[in-house]
Amino acid sequence: MLNATLFPSTTIDLGLAKGRSVSTKITQATDSAYPEGSIISPVTRATLNFQYASLRNINHCPAGMYITPSVESILVWDAVLFVHKGYYQDSVLKFTVTFPNDYPERPPTVRFLTDIFHPLVDPRTGAYSLAPRFRPWRPKEHQIHHILHFIKSTFKEPTLDKLHEEDILNKEAFNYRDNRASFATLAKQSAELSQSPSALYDTSGSKKNHSLRFTPLKPNEVDEVFRALFIHTEYSK
Repeated sequence: MLNATLFPSTTIDLGLAKGRSVSTKITQATDSAYPEGSIISPVTRATLNFQYASLRNINHCPAGMYITPSVESILVWDAVLFVHKGYYQDSVLKFTVTFPNDYPERPPTVRFLTDIFHPLVDPRTGAYSLAPRFRPWRPKEHQIHHILHFIKSTFKEPTLDKLHEEDILNKEAFNYRDNRASFATLAKQSAELSQSPSALYDTSGSKKNHSLRFTPLKPNEVDEVFRALFIHTEYSK
């Protein structure tokens, strides 16, 4: 099982959990960053730097989640969530967190790049509703780690059961309460599609240059990858 960490892992093997031979590598993109411009206030920049560094603290970055500022701007953070239990088990979900240039006075927005059948995700745009947890937004209280933990929690049944219709962006998914068997089937299909090559790997037609990229690993590369991860883990203790 993957452990929580601030930085994107060197490698992720998606085939082990189900005994499959398909392995995948995730690496940080090295494209040149776009100019950020001068509209980002010193307060916003300092706040983002501080909150990103704070994700090193125990329990601040949720287990199974990887996040990094994008190559385009400090205002855009790229993330991946690996769901290990529940309706969405085995999902690999890419999403972005975009901060306004006066953050933390206004909240960030979250958008899923991976198609996912979920009550809080707009099926057309991937926009994600933070309203159930962050209405109203409290700039002196709410931080990025609160948002990340809320996102992860919404893929679990207890949080799904507490959602209200006024916060929903996908009415069809919200109707799961009336037919949980049907919802479980659709959620499982979403999880399987999230691991498909077209969803997982970057292509020339990708809508966004996500900083956390997946590339296939050959079977003979897997052992080398895990040895490297083990050494890194031991060194970090």
